[in-house]
Amino acid sequence: MVRDPVRKSILSEGVATRNHDQGTTSEDVISGHDLTGRRAIVTGASSGLGAETARILAAAGAEVIMAVRDVRSGEAVAASIEGRGVRRPRVEQLDLANLASVRGFAERAGGKPVDLLINNAGLMGTDAATTADGFELQFGVNHLGHFLLTLLLLPDLAAAKSARVINLSSAAHIWSDVDLDDPHFRSRPYDRWLSYAQSKTANILFGVELTRRFADRGIVSNAVMPGTIADTELRRYADAEKRKSIPAFSTRPLEPPHVAIKSLSQGAATTIWAAVSPELGNRGGLYLEDCGISGPWSEVDPRRGVKDYAIDKQRAAALWALSEKMMGATG
Repeated sequence: MVRDPVRKSILSEGVATRNHDQGTTSEDVISGHDLTGRRAIVTGASSGLGAETARILAAAGAEVIMAVRDVRSGEAVAASIEGRGVRRPRVEQLDLANLASVRGFAERAGGKPVDLLINNAGLMGTDAATTADGFELQFGVNHLGHFLLTLLLLPDLAAAKSARVINLSSAAHIWSDVDLDDPHFRSRPYDRWLSYAQSKTANILFGVELTRRFADRGIVSNAVMPGTIADTELRRYADAEKRKSIPAFSTRPLEPPHVAIKSLSQGAATTIWAAVSPELGNRGGLYLEDCGISGPWSEVDPRRGVKDYAIDKQRAAALWALSEKMMGATG
């Protein structure tokens, strides 16, 4: 017997096409979907959007693995999810800034089909720093760590027959394409926001090329713009003073009051939509926002839409080749 109210509502409603917008919640999206028998991995699941995503997927019946840096915090979140008919998620340590940790996680968590890989974890606006493998920190964590994780899990994603890889991106991608000649700022001055922006563009390009390469094996990938959410740890490296240097979206910047603030449930809604929408069953290489497929960026509303360079197939292929080369250089 299902006693959890969220789980009960999920199972009691039929799945139907619904109209969603920026106020849609993750509960709204998951309603009508039963994920029993599905296996999901969520990175950065010890707080914020990752924790909310893990909660909703588990409530819908999925077997969830929470990939976290801080296992103690992850276990606390898992304990809060467990109960009332909801299976406790499994917690595994993952440090995306250390490729040895990524390989260790994949070895422990792999070996069974993975239906959903939610590449949610990320850093924003950090001071100049490098990963354990010598990569610029934001590009290394936001893109390269997830790139290797996904590659290592490809056999498990293919085994699921119809798998979805979801990469958390940002409207900030409009500030910068990926500098394929110098992604680690070794020959140009470091800029915290251009670094963040190119890593978010990389998240989109990754989905384009991943889908091109593996859609025929049942794997598609899309990028999600969750919106601006106040209650997350994403800004922990960039205080209010540092955020004053955030570039403007034309004449309207990314910061409040110029953009609407979403709750965690509203912020996770597009991730959940990307995970369960029948409309996206075999479609990838897309940029999603407010539970819909985004159109091209324009000056009309410069805080929405996707830049052409972020979905360019040639640049996506070039980024993939460069990322593979970097993985090879680490052994």
